[in-house]
Amino acid sequence: MTSHTATLTTERASTYLQQLCKHFAHKVEGEFTPTDGRVTLPFGVCTLRADETALALTVTGEADNLARMEQVIGDHLARFAFRETFILDWQDAA
Repeated sequence: MTSHTATLTTERASTYLQQLCKHFAHKVEGEFTPTDGRVTLPFGVCTLRADETALALTVTGEADNLARMEQVIGDHLARFAFRETFILDWQDAA
């Protein structure tokens, strides 16, 4: 398994975390609190952590599925955070 991480600097981190997890939980396993979340898709897992200044995302899966995970999570986040301008810079998790 391989993991990539990205961070969105925002004061609405908890809101976005909850929106993403609620959205995905309609079709796949999703759980969350105001500060932590997890979404399990058929091709990988996304864990989320929110604080007052940022939303940290980590996608984990087989190496050939990570680009798809990044795309799905990033596209959905962009829909919820449409008022913000950002680019998720996915990096290898340490």
